[in-house]
Amino acid sequence: MSLWLVFRRWAASQFHALSGRNLLLMILGYTVVSYLLLTLAGEQALVSPVTDYLYYLVVTASTVGYGDMSPSTTAGKWIVMLVVIPGGLGLFALTLGRVASVLIEYWKQGQLGRRKVTVNNHILLLGWNEQRTLHLIKMLQYEEKGHRAIVLCVRADIENPLPGEIEFVRVPSFTDSDGMARAGVDTASCILIDNPEDDITLSAALFCANRNPQAHLLAYFNDESLSVLLKHHCPNAECIPSVAVEMLAKSAIDPGSSELHHELLSTHKGMTQYSVHYPENEPATTVGALFGIFKTDYDAILIAVDSGQGVALNPSLDISVPPGAKIFYIADERVEHFNWSRITASS
Repeated sequence: MSLWLVFRRWAASQFHALSGRNLLLMILGYTVVSYLLLTLAGEQALVSPVTDYLYYLVVTASTVGYGDMSPSTTAGKWIVMLVVIPGGLGLFALTLGRVASVLIEYWKQGQLGRRKVTVNNHILLLGWNEQRTLHLIKMLQYEEKGHRAIVLCVRADIENPLPGEIEFVRVPSFTDSDGMARAGVDTASCILIDNPEDDITLSAALFCANRNPQAHLLAYFNDESLSVLLKHHCPNAECIPSVAVEMLAKSAIDPGSSELHHELLSTHKGMTQYSVHYPENEPATTVGALFGIFKTDYDAILIAVDSGQGVALNPSLDISVPPGAKIFYIADERVEHFNWSRITASS
């Protein structure tokens, strides 16, 4: 075996084992040795001031070679040929390779869901149902429009389905403390659990409610009996049951009902249902006062009110709306700012 092959194998093994610390020491050593050699060769124009020397070293090592600085002595030229250029090229290539490797590894960790998210007040979505989950994410993105980040947390062996659009975390279990901490369970403002297995949904909901009791917790169940169990332990949790059977029955009696329900739930077109809280600092008003101004000023239709005793659908116009009540309405787009003072002045 030739010495060249031995050297190549040794160099390759050293490159893969080269740590960032050792690379930095090599760069510092190369900088100091080149400086001393050029000083001994009398190349004062290259080494003084230090800023000019570093500029010359970087330009030479990166092969840019502007030509504005070059050795003038014979010894200096030999030093540049044998030390500065070969050493600089090697270290420059090593540095670029290491930086690229770090960036690729960082990107790969994000794609595989191994990186901790750095967002707060976000929507945390637990579970993976393929196209159903993608559709849910798209609807959330349309509704939020950049207000809150979306973090998808899954157990499935997949990569980020929407890179650049959402954060992504893979965990071994939705009750794994370290994995859920990477997903930001403690800082999420809304936790939405939509998992194919109801038992996993229940355990994830109980875990999340314990870790972040202030978050808005929603869980989808196929079996409504588990909704009752979750509400018993977490009264503030919002359980979403399957309504497919109800929609079938309603459409059988009132043809076209399924299309109406689809329009009400759609976030991309049609009249969509939204909600808003009546301000705490405003005096009590009535549904009649709200109904008229909602329609004339915002082209919205008030459909329900929740004053703390449950949702009153299609309420009478004389029903009182106290401060803090939740108002449900239908509109083309969410109304960002209501003029409550005009509403209360007319009541």
